[in-house]
Amino acid sequence: MASTPPIPFNRFLPAAILVSAPALTVLFALVFFRLMPLWAYLAGSLFVLLGGFVLVRRHLADLLAAEALVRSFQDPSQKLAYLPERGWAAGLVTQLSRLRANWSREMRNQYAFAGTFETVLDSLPDPLLLLDDKRRVVRTNLTARKLFGRDLKDRDLAQFLRDPDLLKAVDEMLAGGSGQEVPFDSPGPVTRIFLARIEPLPVLAIDNARGLLTFHDITALKRTEQMRADFVANASHELRTPLATLSGFIETLQGPAKNDAEAHEKFLAIMSEQTARMTRLVQDLLSLSRVEMNELTPPRESADLAQLLGGIAKTKGEGLVLSIPADLPLAIGDADELTQVFQNLIDNAFKYGRASGKVTVVARKIDKGPMPMGPEARLECLAVTVIDEGEGIAKEHLPRLTERFYRVDTARSRAMGGTGLGLAIVKHIVNRHRGALSIDSEIGQGSRFTVFLPSFRQAVADGT
Repeated sequence: MASTPPIPFNRFLPAAILVSAPALTVLFALVFFRLMPLWAYLAGSLFVLLGGFVLVRRHLADLLAAEALVRSFQDPSQKLAYLPERGWAAGLVTQLSRLRANWSREMRNQYAFAGTFETVLDSLPDPLLLLDDKRRVVRTNLTARKLFGRDLKDRDLAQFLRDPDLLKAVDEMLAGGSGQEVPFDSPGPVTRIFLARIEPLPVLAIDNARGLLTFHDITALKRTEQMRADFVANASHELRTPLATLSGFIETLQGPAKNDAEAHEKFLAIMSEQTARMTRLVQDLLSLSRVEMNELTPPRESADLAQLLGGIAKTKGEGLVLSIPADLPLAIGDADELTQVFQNLIDNAFKYGRASGKVTVVARKIDKGPMPMGPEARLECLAVTVIDEGEGIAKEHLPRLTERFYRVDTARSRAMGGTGLGLAIVKHIVNRHRGALSIDSEIGQGSRFTVFLPSFRQAVADGT
């Protein structure tokens, strides 16, 4: 490393000429005043230039080494070809080398701190956004990128969050106001409710961040409150009739029909029927509550729809016709919940179909799902259609079929033992699976209920 490295000609020649210029000027003057012959001038000039080259070479190499060392501050990993070992340049380069080492160590510490900072941010369970004074996103954490999308940096908050109250609170904070809390709903396949906390930063932070925006998911809390209110309202309404029936029969059996054996047998049969109905209703309400509680957490395991539907078919006999391709891929799903979905749909098809009619179940793979599936719609999906040969359902009823306790024919539904919750349970299970439910029906031609589910094979291919 001590040997002098080659120096670029375009840097060597100007320096050598500059050093030799005074002596060359004197020689030129001697020739001009005829005090020196021309051949002596040429020989002297050559000698002076060679001396200038020798004089410049070492010092220029030292200066270039110092320059390279300074440039290496931008890239501490850069290797230096030459370092002077003596003279004034050696001292300068030694000091620069120490400064470079300290600079590299400090930069490593800063990078390590930044990495730790990013790790801490990404480990936070709640989505977090840092905003500048223009309401643009300057930094996010991993949870926020999963919720709102990866391409958030430098985007205005209004481009992906359009809640007026939230945007107004953020603008007030950036204008010098205090922090606020704003609840808002996040649209998607499953609506989520967040409590947004907006706080100003006391000092200008990294990336010129002026404010902090965090989101706390309160969906489960709100749903628990709503389910409690719904359960009380629905249970009290639906249980009122069978309880009144039971109360009336008990009073009759204790009074006028106390010794009437025929009335005992008749009334006890009705009471048993009403008790069974209340039991089914409570079981369905509890099942619906469990499904709604888990709706925000999609399943990650696989489910074999061919095997699942085959198991249901064994319990239904020849009235159920299956059409399932041999190469049907696995679906993403909880096998027990999906069994409940198809069991409900097939039971409904038999209940409301013609007495001698068949129920057909067709499963197939499709390249893309319907739009209600949200982001999953662009992926390979599975579709399972349950087809009955019943009377059909009028168009005006179709949008409300999955509402809890909604019945097209209340008397007929109750006579068949229905609770009015089956399709509501189906809808929420399908939502949990990030799927979609489609209902088509024509009066006199029967109904078609189609469940769309994401493909497990596609999810594995995408690494999700």
